[in-house]
Amino acid sequence: MTDSHIDYSQLIDGAMRSVVREVLRDASKNGLPGEHHFFVSFKTDFPGVSISEQLKTRYPEEMTIVLQHQFWDFKVEDNRFQVTLSFGGVPEKLVIPYAALTAFADPSVKFGLQFTQMDVSELEFLDTETGELPLVPKEKTATDNGKAEVISLDAFRKK
Repeated sequence: MTDSHIDYSQLIDGAMRSVVREVLRDASKNGLPGEHHFFVSFKTDFPGVSISEQLKTRYPEEMTIVLQHQFWDFKVEDNRFQVTLSFGGVPEKLVIPYAALTAFADPSVKFGLQFTQMDVSELEFLDTETGELPLVPKEKTATDNGKAEVISLDAFRKK
């Protein structure tokens, strides 16, 4: 950590993205209960987002999808989710990393979240292929030769 302060806004933002992941995970296993439905907004140009060229042309920066009655192949993973939706009668598969989210809402219960817009250039640990943010920074998990590094905690203990 190069800064000398705790970035609470980033921690809260990450926690809110975890809320979305858990809500989507529950919906993928159990379906949407009652009148629940979701509006999910995301940056279409974010690393790891996978949408068709037609959708990318139509929504070059941001897009909002609705998960309500008709969606298929809904798969929720730790760092992203995928779903197939119909656009003008044409099925389209979308893959969306949670890091790409800009907003999430469930209008049936008047619940909504707005996310801090992540600047990709500032995310040194972002996997630019998948859009995933690892829990542990990459350079702290392995040395240059690819072997795990063991760090002694003795230096930090009071004697």
